[in-house]
Amino acid sequence: MKIDVATLFPEAFEGLKVGIIAKALQKQLFTLGLHNIRDYSQDKHRRCDDYPFGGGAGMLMTPQPLHDCINAIDPEHKSKRIFLSPKGATLTQSKVIELAGASALLFVCGAYEGIDQRVVDADIDEQLSIGDYVLTGGELAAMVVINAVARYIPGALGSEQSTDEESFSDGLLEYPQYTRPAVFNGMAVPEVLLSGDHAKVREWRKQRQIEITRELRPDLLKEEDR
Repeated sequence: MKIDVATLFPEAFEGLKVGIIAKALQKQLFTLGLHNIRDYSQDKHRRCDDYPFGGGAGMLMTPQPLHDCINAIDPEHKSKRIFLSPKGATLTQSKVIELAGASALLFVCGAYEGIDQRVVDADIDEQLSIGDYVLTGGELAAMVVINAVARYIPGALGSEQSTDEESFSDGLLEYPQYTRPAVFNGMAVPEVLLSGDHAKVREWRKQRQIEITRELRPDLLKEEDR
């Protein structure tokens, strides 16, 4: 998979170059191209912002640098172009899996009060949000999406089962997990997990998923499990 990011702050993405994502990059399971929007500005001071028409607080990213940057990265529009925006649909696990199936993704990070609408209309395929709140720019949101998507690239995780048995993989929150020692600070691991009876373990885990989801995220439950 090819992943590109158009941003005013490429250095912000150093946070992706650790742990599992760093190993996936080293294995060349996907590529990560970071592109500075300022490099495409035709302004002699490399400015990429100006006051919005009609007035209002703050500055707006101008269309020229962003448009030229996007189309230099993806001249044939082979990438799925995603603008990180509070206006977008909220990121879900099903969306993550959908994006993981793409061959190329281009994330566009806004800043200030946003970007000129003409760039959205001409150059963006989809707007995506990571939640109902506002950040100072799209960089953190892009890193969240890239981190989530990269986990689904074959070979990125040690076990393909890791993405099959986790929160949201079946519409429920994940069951509790335990490791050694069997007793810690007076708290014992549930006996069923030590029984060796795999059918009972599966049944216990499913029931705990439903209970935890009912308690913490009842909105995720199907009618029969409420």
